[in-house]
Amino acid sequence: MSEPKSQEWAVRVHGKRRAAAFYFVVRFLIRQVLSRWLRLRTSGAEHLATPGPVILAPVHRSNLDAPLVAGVAKRRLRALGKESLFTPTTAAWINSALGAIPVRRGEADREAMRTAREVIGTGEMMIVFPEGTRQSGPSVEGVFDGTAYLANKTKAPIIPIGIAGTESAMGSGTKGIKRVRCAIVVGEPIAPPEGRMSRPALAEFSAGVTAALQAAFDVAQELAGS
Repeated sequence: MSEPKSQEWAVRVHGKRRAAAFYFVVRFLIRQVLSRWLRLRTSGAEHLATPGPVILAPVHRSNLDAPLVAGVAKRRLRALGKESLFTPTTAAWINSALGAIPVRRGEADREAMRTAREVIGTGEMMIVFPEGTRQSGPSVEGVFDGTAYLANKTKAPIIPIGIAGTESAMGSGTKGIKRVRCAIVVGEPIAPPEGRMSRPALAEFSAGVTAALQAAFDVAQELAGS
């Protein structure tokens, strides 16, 4: 088996015109096929027009979450991806073109934070799931302080995004996509914390992000169920 491609390789691919064209084609298909299949409803999408460095902070219930957010956003999005997604070369090229950056398992926390800081710091809009891995259920139990840390270091606002219906449409362990109504609610941007942050201050800020994310998630669930 070939070695996974490096972060530098992924960044070079992402910067090519062909990769940009591929991204826009995939986004078009998401909008025209996937979003229609899921009868997607959206609210607050105007907040995704926020310029400069931005941290998109969606709830995470399904592998459909990131593609649906990408379909709603006008800007190209970036995200971190596990290193296994970057081999063989064809898969590596596709994931890089779609904005993913490889992160080694086992070094994930430190490496992910460093990479995310670099990418967001260049003015990119990046998806960071505050809950970490996929969760289940209607409640946001809490978010990792890493989101607040990134916002503090990059001076990027955090945009909370509630996504409802995707867990039923394609939950963990399932392959097909059920036709379940889904909804995306984009909350108002949260200004980044200023100055040096103590651990208690980070925890307090993260609690505020949790509350904003839960509020967006609650509205999304109402919108999907109506």
